Amino acid sequence: MADEKKRLLTGLQSSGQLHIGNYLGALKRFVGAYADYESMLMVADLHALTSVKNPAQLREGIIDVVADYIAVGVDPTKATIFKQSDVLEHPELAWIFECLVTVPFLQQAHAFKDKVAKGLEANAGLFNYPMLMAADILLYDTDVVPVGEDQRQHIEYAREAAAKFNLAYGDTFKEPKEMILEGVGTVPGVDGKKMSKSYGNTIPLFGTDEAIRVAVMSIKTDSTAVGAPLNPTTDITFQLHQHFTPNLAEIQKRYMDGTIGYKESKELLAHNIIATIAPMRERRAALSREAVIQILKDGAEVARARAQAKMKDVREKIGVGLY
Repeated sequence: MADEKKRLLTGLQSSGQLHIGNYLGALKRFVGAYADYESMLMVADLHALTSVKNPAQLREGIIDVVADYIAVGVDPTKATIFKQSDVLEHPELAWIFECLVTVPFLQQAHAFKDKVAKGLEANAGLFNYPMLMAADILLYDTDVVPVGEDQRQHIEYAREAAAKFNLAYGDTFKEPKEMILEGVGTVPGVDGKKMSKSYGNTIPLFGTDEAIRVAVMSIKTDSTAVGAPLNPTTDITFQLHQHFTPNLAEIQKRYMDGTIGYKESKELLAHNIIATIAPMRERRAALSREAVIQILKDGAEVARARAQAKMKDVREKIGVGLY
């Protein structure tokens, strides 16, 4: 008998328009892996509450995330797509983990410190974020989680939560592994920092052609004169060419020869991004809001059944499962 597939879980916050960093760092890697795994895709709407306070924006963000996943090629009949808030066991398990870990442990979170440094409100949800993420992962006996290199700590937190619970109450949770996609790393934004909505340095994934061009043309460059050689190892535009440009070796040679300037390089990049996204945009336009909602409802049934079964065991072990 063939071995059972391992389970993969990933998720995206419904906190605004997705960008090409989301595509390269999460969407693309999920499409490339989910056929080989029993896969679950979560719309992290509860996580989004740490920063989104506008109900209409959050609702549209939920629809957009699902539509974006379908657009990039995810088959909803082969992956479970669900909304985090449809499964109440997520915050329940997060609370249990919060009662096992310490404040100094949570204070070590890179993401919390980084977001506070960028001016985000240091609310309790943002501080406790790692334990809700641990619950997201551990609730489904997840084997692997696709993450960027800079997100490795999230999986370490999940493993630590699993280990603490298992030590206190007996073997219950599987310790997951991270899936790091080689060659992606941290996708740079137009200013050279990590591409992030909170930095305002993104190139929209499904923006108009003009919006994509404007974003690409705003990429930060140095003052090297036209006709002088350019350094592909430090140029932000070239780093993005590596993900969208098929004739990369030719572009690199022109950089070294000084036969391409920043303006032409950006124009080529914008053209190649638009060409990559065009078929995805068509799929997205053909997807109705009603179809997205049905996908979420169907996925919620599958996720809820798994979560409820897991939490029945957890409740009995911690002593609250009396009936």
